[in-house]
Amino acid sequence: MYLPQNGDYIDIHIHGGVPANGIFILESLMAHENKLPSEGSGIAYTFGIHPWFLNEQNHNQLLAAVEKSGHLPGIIAIGEAGFDRLRGPSPELQRNVFEAQIAISEELKKPVVIHCVRAWDELLSVYKKLKPQMPWLIHGFRGNVELAAQLLSKGMFLSIWFEFALRPESAGLFRALPEDRIFLETDGADVDIRDIYKKVSNDKGITVKELKKKILSNYKEFFSIKF
Repeated sequence: MYLPQNGDYIDIHIHGGVPANGIFILESLMAHENKLPSEGSGIAYTFGIHPWFLNEQNHNQLLAAVEKSGHLPGIIAIGEAGFDRLRGPSPELQRNVFEAQIAISEELKKPVVIHCVRAWDELLSVYKKLKPQMPWLIHGFRGNVELAAQLLSKGMFLSIWFEFALRPESAGLFRALPEDRIFLETDGADVDIRDIYKKVSNDKGITVKELKKKILSNYKEFFSIKF
């Protein structure tokens, strides 16, 4: 349970997903939804406070939910949590709640899945301040090679935004990214993770089988799993 199998496609970030034969999914549960993980094969969960659904009235309640549910065995990471300069409450509230979730992550020894839109300076500032021991995964990344290198230098992992991953212009980014720091995702969109793997394997000049093996290895490292 909660573990992908050899040969699985791993969809590292999805909302409302249903496991399928040969596809392992990491379902993102958001604290405001009052949903908890259910038992089943081919699926694991993250749990956190998305900045879009955070406000001055609910932040204490949502943090209490993360503190209460974050320890559940089906929840293997905290998040998605982070910053959004286009949508959400004040930057100060976003930062305070993000830092609180990082503290929970460190206490529970569970990694973090991060949502970040146009707030990279803020994210890196928190990283420098807190010096987290647990790894961070940036989901939905669609930045340039220089930004990717800056995040990778901090030991972060990158999951590439599904739509960008399928575009021809993402090939340069994929060729520049080290294979031991990438994940792929659908984010709950009407796309097939297998099509993303096929396109990315072509960009990287490797087979789909080799790409699946690389991403499984990344999963083991990110979640500190030995199997």
